[in-house]
Amino acid sequence: MSDGQTTIAIETRNAVKRYAGNIAVDQVSLQVKRGEFVSLLGPSGCGKTTLLRLLGGLEQPDEGTVLLSGKDVSGIPAYGRNSNMIFQQLALFPHMDVYNNIAYGLKVRKVAKDEIRRRVHEILELVQLGDYSRRSVSQLSGGQAQRVAIARALINKPEVLLLDEPLSALDMQLRLDMQRELKRIQREFGGTFIFVTHDQSEAMNMSDRIGVMRGGKLLQYATPDEIYERPADRFVAKFIGDTNLLQVKVLGTEQDLVSVECFGSTFKIRQEKGSSPIPSGSLRPLSIRYEYIRLGEAASHSANRLEGRVIESVYGGASIRYTLDIGGRFQLQASSLYQRGDIRYSVGDTLQIGFNPEDGLLLNDDSPGNGEAAL
Repeated sequence: MSDGQTTIAIETRNAVKRYAGNIAVDQVSLQVKRGEFVSLLGPSGCGKTTLLRLLGGLEQPDEGTVLLSGKDVSGIPAYGRNSNMIFQQLALFPHMDVYNNIAYGLKVRKVAKDEIRRRVHEILELVQLGDYSRRSVSQLSGGQAQRVAIARALINKPEVLLLDEPLSALDMQLRLDMQRELKRIQREFGGTFIFVTHDQSEAMNMSDRIGVMRGGKLLQYATPDEIYERPADRFVAKFIGDTNLLQVKVLGTEQDLVSVECFGSTFKIRQEKGSSPIPSGSLRPLSIRYEYIRLGEAASHSANRLEGRVIESVYGGASIRYTLDIGGRFQLQASSLYQRGDIRYSVGDTLQIGFNPEDGLLLNDDSPGNGEAAL
């Protein structure tokens, strides 16, 4: 096996899964490196949980293969693979204390009692529950129960840990705390974690790489910053963070600047290095993140400028989100960092709006999406 292959913990190659004739996973090829934290992200029904179940052996692919450490495990059920899975429902044994919940897998494997004791206490320290070994699981908080479930899943040292939205039932603050805790555990354990979520910020906060899925297809698989700054299409652009999407007409390209027209205004957009030339006359979606829109005095130095009127202002503490009407033809959303004493615009204010060529991204789609401003 080559060095390149040994760095891959688990992968799928052209995996397909059908249910009653409907395709849940559609020709998905995915490689996860050893020690990576990968999130599968997408709306309900996109196929992310089905893909996770294929990786864990709870489902078998109708086409394609699943490889664990380079070995084809496509036909091997979950119990025959060195991987483990944590579900939304943690399914801790209510009649057992914390120690025996965690030790259960070792006892099934008939590991010696001294070895069980050593490994359970070691994993309890990892999840910071060293004093909880004899606590009843009914006495645990939601976050403590999560950590017991993680400890139980890691006790047999799986090559890959698969997590199916395990934080979805927690309240917001506890969920944020558990995101940090889960990432810490993964880093200290040194394992490979694959995490399913529909929460964009959760995936961005925790992941080395993110796979965005829709309709059973893997649309993009990249680092969080690559997906945010260079989304593959309009769906990824809208699903990861907040962005304005404007349908524009390409007028021409000079050096690395593309001239585009939208509602009678002409803008200059920086073209990605190495990208194919965009034919003049073609229609493309232009993505501009809310935070890249400059307002008032800050807009005066921007290469692309226009004028708008504030029709909504939403205070968010550290930032303010504005909805801006552009001559009654279309609307832009802008998000500005805010500190006490900064200029704050009110509904009805008319102001200058600007963005620079590198702040916009021309996407590859060539037809308007739902709710998208079109020419």
